[in-house]
This record gives sequence, C-alpha cells and structure tokens, in this order.
Amino acid sequence: MASPFPGMDPYLEDPAFWPDFHHRFIECWCEAVADQLPDPYDARLDERVNLVQLTPEIVKLIYPDVAVSRGSKRSRPSGGAGTMLLEPVTVPHEVLEEVRQTRIEILHRPDRTLVAVLEMLSPANKTGDGFDQYRGKRTAILTQKVHLVELDLLLGGERLTHGEPLPKADYYLFLTRARCNVYSWTIRQPLPTIPIPLRAPDLDIHVDLGAVFRVAYERGRYGRSLPYGQTPSAPLTPEDAAWAVALSSKK
Repeated sequence: MASPFPGMDPYLEDPAFWPDFHHRFIECWCEAVADQLPDPYDARLDERVNLVQLTPEIVKLIYPDVAVSRGSKRSRPSGGAGTMLLEPVTVPHEVLEEVRQTRIEILHRPDRTLVAVLEMLSPANKTGDGFDQYRGKRTAILTQKVHLVELDLLLGGERLTHGEPLPKADYYLFLTRARCNVYSWTIRQPLPTIPIPLRAPDLDIHVDLGAVFRVAYERGRYGRSLPYGQTPSAPLTPEDAAWAVALSSKK
C-alpha cells in the first residue's frame, strides 16, 4: 500500500509514528547508498547515545505517551480541628533523556577512513538544548574535514542556518563539503534524487530519496494505521492542511 502523497507524508511527523519511521528510513537510505557505492567504499550504520535536556513540552512532541500533569492547590480538613491537608502540585521540570540517534557513515577501505556522514534530523535535534547540542556535533564533524549530508523531513522545530536566509520550502537537504549547498522542496513535490559526495577524485553517487521513502513506507505498513482524513499534527499552513486531509481521505 503506497502513501497518497507525492513526496513526504506529513502524517508520519506524528510522534506516535516518527521514531519508527526515522529508524526504517535510515536503514533503507543506508541500503540505497551501499548499492551505489564503488569499491573501496562501505556504508555503515552508526548509533550514538546522547544525553539531551528536554522540557516537558518537548518530551510530549517526541514521546506521545509522556505527559506532565499540573494540579491545583487545594486544602481540605483532615479531621483534626484547625489542621489542613495540603494537596501536592506537579510542576513541569526538565528531563535529562538518553536519545539514541543513528547516522550513516561512508568509509574508505582499507584503513576505514571516514569520508562522509549522513544525518536525518529528529525532533530532539531541532528543539531546545538538543538543537544547540546538534549544532556543536555538526561543527565537530566538519572539523574532521569530512562531507556532511543533513536531511530535514520535519516541518516542526528550528531550522539550521548558514548565514543566509533559507529558500522558502517545507523540507531541506544540506550538503556540506568545501561549502554548504542547500536543496529544498515543498510538501506537494516528490522527494528528490540527491548527490552523496565521495573522496576526490571519485564522482558523487546519486540516491533517489523517493524510492527510499517508498520502501520504508511499505516496510512499516503505515497505510494501515496513519490517521488519514484527520488534520495532521505536523505544523502545516491551513491551505496545505486542507490539501493533506482531502488527499488522504481518498485513500
């Protein structure tokens, strides 16, 4: 069962589905890259665990079943004259969360030199302290003089900036080698075929993100469980939200 959308499916941004989709997409992307790589290159998945400070609001964006309740101050008699029993109040607090993040590394044999890092942004990379930590991590990657490819398929959260205003779009790919090239497209456009840089003088390989998405979507069987016909939780414009509801209702 295929997605009703020409490119990225905004219903997958729902926190109930995004973690699973993120994992599947990264795996399918790695397979597609590996299929294109010449000798002597390898594509490998690398998982890192980062401690990210999350506010309750951000936690609810990432984990749908986590909530922080706030009660009201009340007092009631406890039976003894002149004594009151105070009700506790639950207040928001910051959560230090272990966030597992997977990326793709392109290595050059025989010494397994790191050539390129491929990242797919998650809500933890685009909100609060997680956004600042991710920017620090990407700086550390670039100081190693390796290529960096960053795919942003999320409408929500903060955008990476590179000194100039980004083109007006919904989704972005940032490809940094000597300089950063920005690729952008809208929710109503197909996902593009993108270049993946290798070590000079080897030429770039090209990967069809639309094909990667279709494989990940089918493996996840999302068509059976996404809330099509309802307004997506992704922060769409009113016009795009109406378009998404109408398109998904035909499924």
